[in-house]
This record gives sequence, structure tokens and C-alpha cells, in this order.
Amino acid sequence: QLQLVESGGGLVQPGGSLRLSCQGSGFTFVYYAIGWFRQAPGKEREAVSCINIRGSSTRYADSVKDRFTISRDNARNTVYLQMNSLKPEDTATYYCAAELSPPNADAKCDSNAMPYWGKGTLVTVSS
Repeated sequence: QLQLVESGGGLVQPGGSLRLSCQGSGFTFVYYAIGWFRQAPGKEREAVSCINIRGSSTRYADSVKDRFTISRDNARNTVYLQMNSLKPEDTATYYCAAELSPPNADAKCDSNAMPYWGKGTLVTVSS
């Protein structure tokens, strides 16, 4: 059974950092592109960052560029999202999602194309 489990969320002050992890199990992780998405209360889900299967291509939302970094460790079946200089507007539940992907495809952040989702981890940025 394919499973994605997010971890690493919590309460952090503005300007602080967190690292989120998305661990996959029950499938061949290296064949799947991974994306991070977030949803704040009362707002629509938005793409945050995505990475292709080799980690050679990444995409970021404009709102997180230069602050967030996505990476993957296929040996550990894990994708990370390093979040620095956090702002109150980053407060949301963060979800990772997976999509079976061709080996040479670039990263894309189309949530409608991602059939597999984790249950999310809450990030709260507040003083």
C-alpha cells in the first residue's frame, strides 16, 4: 500500500526555520516525482515546491523562492523541505504528494496530476 508520511511541522517564531520530511513506503520511491503543497485555513491549496525523480529539477512558488529548499534522498525514500526565514503567512498544513514520472521529466507542481497524498503536517509561524 502506497503511503506518504509528513513530519517536522510545529510552532516557530517569525524568522525561524523548520525542515519537513516526506517519507514514502509501499512503492518504488525513485520512480515518483514529489511535491509539497500547503493549505491555510479559509484558503485554497497552493503548490509550494516540487522535485523530479532524480532531484535534478525543482520548482518553487514565488512566495517561497530563496527561502525554501527542496531535496530528496532516494536511498531513504524521503523528500525534504528546508524552510528558512519563515513568515506568519507560511502558516498552513503542508502536504506532500507523489506522481509516477518518466525518468527525464522536469519537476512540475500540478496538484491535479498527483494521485497520492499524505495526511499533512501543521506549520504555525507566530510570535
